[in-house]
Amino acid sequence: MHSDGVRVTVDDVRELTADDGSPVTAASAVAPLGDGWLVTQDDATSVAWVRPGGVHLLRVLAPVEGHDRFGEAAGTKHLKPDLEVACPAEADGAPAVLLLGSGSTPRRMRGVLVSLDAGGRPVVRAGELGPLYERVADQLGVTPDRLNLEGASRHGERLRWFQRGNVAAGVPSAGVDVPLAELVAAVLGRADPATVPVTGAHGYDLGEVSGVGLAVTDAVALPDGRLLLSAAAEDTPDAVDDGPVVASALVLVDGSTVLAVAALPEVGGRVTKVEGLALRSSGDEEAHLLAVVDADDPTTSSTLLELRVALD
Repeated sequence: MHSDGVRVTVDDVRELTADDGSPVTAASAVAPLGDGWLVTQDDATSVAWVRPGGVHLLRVLAPVEGHDRFGEAAGTKHLKPDLEVACPAEADGAPAVLLLGSGSTPRRMRGVLVSLDAGGRPVVRAGELGPLYERVADQLGVTPDRLNLEGASRHGERLRWFQRGNVAAGVPSAGVDVPLAELVAAVLGRADPATVPVTGAHGYDLGEVSGVGLAVTDAVALPDGRLLLSAAAEDTPDAVDDGPVVASALVLVDGSTVLAVAALPEVGGRVTKVEGLALRSSGDEEAHLLAVVDADDPTTSSTLLELRVALD
């Protein structure tokens, strides 16, 4: 990896455990909400609201065939909503977080909007977005079974939605642009998902490690317009099955040009499979991020990392 231009330091590591003692598992995205951070679990119908006083589990979707958690061992993985995106948004003029499924199966094509009422209590609304996912797949030039939307970054009034590529399967990492207000309206049932505009097909060649291609897992936009992408080299044949992660990285991108790729430091002697990023603060020479790590183990708590990124 060519790390010239980016240096990553892990300033803090925190295991995510809910107030009731249960582990926050399969963390896949993170975004600010109120005085804390909303962390999605891609194997559950609930998310974790990480606040100064604790970690509260918040239901965002109804049970699926009676299940609220999903996994390979239980034979329920195919049922999971697979919420992989958390992006700052607005709803009726108030701050909110937009959550989006990966689209890798028809069950994973939903959007959820979490906002706060006047008393600071969460309000959750959800909507089916299948026709929009079909348009995104068409714009990316992939068949629906290869769709795997795992990240997003906000750029003013638009959202760039990222396809996690799979080099072995011939699917590149790429992003499309969607107007954020129209996407929110579709989730709220105020607009037809089939009419939400989808533009662009920005490709990203992130390279490979040990013969396994790096693929984007999330992204944040920096104030100067550049992007920081999290990327994982996961040896898997498709968009559904997990595989061994041989490396993970942060990638600095300007437009579609990769400027630098920096390996993420190991934590506890293990590769950190970062699946979600959020920007805490940024200046000309340094950015401070929150990152969530999926342990790919349904019994193990995910971790929340504070990262300091030097930008030369």
